[in-house]
Amino acid sequence: MGKPWILAIDLGTGGPKTAAVTLCGEILAHAAHTVATHYTDSGGACQEPSQWWTGIRAGVRQLIAGGVAPDDIAGVGITGQWGSTVPVDADGLPVGECLLWADTRAAPLSRAAMGGAVNVVGYAPRNLVRWLRYTGGAPSLYGADPLGHELLLRAQDGERYARTATLMEPLDYIGMLLTGRRAATPASMILSWLTDNRAGVKPAYVASLVRHSGRDRRKLPELVPTGTVLGPLLPAIAADLGLPSSTPVVAGAPDLHTGYLGSGAVAPFAGHMTISTTSWISCEVPFKRTDLFHQMASVPGVRPGSYLVANNHETAGVCLLWLHDAVIAGNGTGPHAAPDYTALTELAARAPAGAGGVLFTPWLNGERSPVEDRSLRAAFLNMSMTTDRSHLIRAVMEGVAFNARWLLDAVERFIRRPLPSLRLLGGGAVSDLWCQIHADVLDRRIEVVADPMQANLRGAALFAAVSLGLLSLDDVPARAPVAALFEPEPSRREVYEPMYREFSHVYGRLHGMYARLNRRDR
Repeated sequence: MGKPWILAIDLGTGGPKTAAVTLCGEILAHAAHTVATHYTDSGGACQEPSQWWTGIRAGVRQLIAGGVAPDDIAGVGITGQWGSTVPVDADGLPVGECLLWADTRAAPLSRAAMGGAVNVVGYAPRNLVRWLRYTGGAPSLYGADPLGHELLLRAQDGERYARTATLMEPLDYIGMLLTGRRAATPASMILSWLTDNRAGVKPAYVASLVRHSGRDRRKLPELVPTGTVLGPLLPAIAADLGLPSSTPVVAGAPDLHTGYLGSGAVAPFAGHMTISTTSWISCEVPFKRTDLFHQMASVPGVRPGSYLVANNHETAGVCLLWLHDAVIAGNGTGPHAAPDYTALTELAARAPAGAGGVLFTPWLNGERSPVEDRSLRAAFLNMSMTTDRSHLIRAVMEGVAFNARWLLDAVERFIRRPLPSLRLLGGGAVSDLWCQIHADVLDRRIEVVADPMQANLRGAALFAAVSLGLLSLDDVPARAPVAALFEPEPSRREVYEPMYREFSHVYGRLHGMYARLNRRDR
């Protein structure tokens, strides 16, 4: 027998990743497959679930072809995007596309469901009391969550809605494909805001919240405790993947939870952040608290009775991808073909700190935290005739960091203490320049975990191992070591502090303009 390993599946917005991860946290092999997102001018954002399975299936086969021994598998862990909805029929087949967390078409329906004649931050006071008491949060007024998705399907696609037996988060849909069980957990259902999230309470949907939100209880999956073993692989799925049918599958957990584990920063108030497609700053806290003004809440965590700070930047690392594809690459041919990402950051390093005074606001798809405003858009500010590609690239990298500073300020007020250091994970953490920019802009020590691009895969594997009783949470930090440290450079503070002050005022100055330019009822 070789080393026992966990099959980790990370269903990110960009597509599924798979990895074979040992119980020591070592990544034996990994694979990635991209999935297209279909965006519409009306606010739609959808993916085809069959593409997820195609990528997962190919990824597992790639791991095995690379020499990972199938008989040594100890279990399956699942993580990835959340706040999305897959409508599934009675036979377990998707009824059309998945509505993603970025789909805002249901905003008017969500506002009608959650508002009233008198509103507080858009919510009827009675609804705020109901939701905050049990869940610590409330459905989005912008329709970008499972409530909005169900209301949209019911109102605009009645035939599809009628054929839907279960509305499932993508993580839970993958668990169903693997085991046949339609189950969800308080962790995977967080953004439905229907579960009783008070400490020590048995997992359950709150009937009054289901009723007052307009959700159909019959279309909700079975609710089981976070970390539940759903069962073994279905025989046909096991044969297709080339894995033993006895392999246990653990119910999926959001990337917030597996990022927490993959960072190794699992002690209370130990902070971590990501630079991935999206971004967040989080830590474990011992309390349930909500800040609706900054779209932040503490949600059920991994440790019993604990919570994780939940917030989200809609676009972070994807901003560099956007710059690469939409501005620099062109059609990718001829003498001006785009450089690779290493070359992009090398170009950015040629520009001085502050990018020659150019500011970038990374709001390509609106923003969720520390303000929820889907009309916001990205912009380059203060360009001149001397602005070149190096300034633009560096401005994007710095803009993502300024946005993170804006969020960090809100997080530290929320937890009522500073976070002196942050563990960093995600694809953006591969760039030493971006790590140093974050250290300088945030004025915090940045600790980059080993294999930062695969940290969520490692976290999914560790979550499965803990749930299966193969490890304890105390074992996790040693399995997610720090690979590099970046300390703030004091000389750059005089450059970044004035720029951050200007950045932090941009929203207040321009949000009215964005609201007028991006009204969907024109």
